[in-house]
Amino acid sequence: MTPPRPVELAIAARWILPIEPQRVLSGHVLLVDEGRIVAVATQEESARDYAPRETIALERHALIPGLVNAHTHTAMTLLRGIADDVPLDAWLKDRIWPREAKFVTPEFIHDGVTLGAVEMLRGGITCCNDMYFYPDAAAFAYDAAGLRAVIGLPVLDFPTPYASDADDYLRLGLDARDRFKHLPRLAWMLAPHAPYTVADASFTRIVTYARQLDLAIQTHLQETRRELDEAIARYGQTELARLDRLGATGPGFLAIHAVHLGDGDRELLVRHGCSVAHCPASNMKLASGIAPVADLMARGVNVALGTDGAASNNRLDLFAEMRLASLLAKVATGDASALPAATVLRMATLGGAKALSLGETIGSLEPGKQADVVAVDLGEIDDAPVYDPVSHLVHVASRERVTDVWVAGEHVVRERMPTKVDVPALAARVRLWQHRLR
Repeated sequence: MTPPRPVELAIAARWILPIEPQRVLSGHVLLVDEGRIVAVATQEESARDYAPRETIALERHALIPGLVNAHTHTAMTLLRGIADDVPLDAWLKDRIWPREAKFVTPEFIHDGVTLGAVEMLRGGITCCNDMYFYPDAAAFAYDAAGLRAVIGLPVLDFPTPYASDADDYLRLGLDARDRFKHLPRLAWMLAPHAPYTVADASFTRIVTYARQLDLAIQTHLQETRRELDEAIARYGQTELARLDRLGATGPGFLAIHAVHLGDGDRELLVRHGCSVAHCPASNMKLASGIAPVADLMARGVNVALGTDGAASNNRLDLFAEMRLASLLAKVATGDASALPAATVLRMATLGGAKALSLGETIGSLEPGKQADVVAVDLGEIDDAPVYDPVSHLVHVASRERVTDVWVAGEHVVRERMPTKVDVPALAARVRLWQHRLR
């Protein structure tokens, strides 16, 4: 008789939702060893075939893959609520860019990323896609907090305290990647801010680097009607068509927001296998519009969910984004069946992983993948009764129901408390930033 296989961890939960395949398992156990998922087994199979060093029983919980925040500016958590109730153009030019010019430093990035990482981990987000300045400071903070991150290397055509021009942004960003690329939880993308802040010549250099270094490209795209109209007036084509002409599109291309898309834009996304990061709360708060998510997905476009930054949301909360995405799609299409709960949960997990070229690594509870796992308590009286845990996760549960989080098998949130960050010390640093930024 074969002896049981030693493993590090067994997590038994009332429900396990692997995402791939799409089903709800009861009476099962997730087995983890060396940071990876070994198996999802029945209780009988687990007791017979495995010898875990630690067993955790979660009798009220749903176990899901870690949520993937496909777009955020994490350090901007320090700017939460500082510029509300204004449209995007005024929000950027009058409220955000002046403060960034004065206050954004490596210290700002470190503390802001740490603050955002704690918020995301406590809300079940185990991976985020970040786009902001000083990616080296961000990398250090993500690694310390235990959050998996794809770090966008920012590129703009105008100077900031971080860099002087597009070449300087690229040099600094690629230097940061070279210094931190050995860290297993970090990945990298090229992140030109937007077509209206990056010229053709700079995009051409970005595309060259992307091909040489096998890096994907992400950018804000057609977020507002004004942005689209100005692009057509200036270039005679949409921003997406312009980027396609410059060679930026392809299977690794991530269009962020993508609210205002004509039929030609949508077909272009399909043809090149691009992904879209849908940010419903930010789009609503800045009155940018409603992205045509249901139509994109019907055409076969991979759509992920993002929060955007806390300065324009004002939460890094994918549970809220899932519910908003589902409800907005129903209103926008007049179809109550649009974006059902299972579809939205997949967008927030495997859809996000695929958008970040991590679909083979995270996004579902499949053997061989990284053990990025979230436990959500559905046993409170406010949640009763639970007929369908998938529906509950999207339409009932809040991020406060997340009790435990593992990233690569490491227990980074235990009973709602981060295990790798000194929260009181962080809170003291945040109070200092609030005093300065006010």
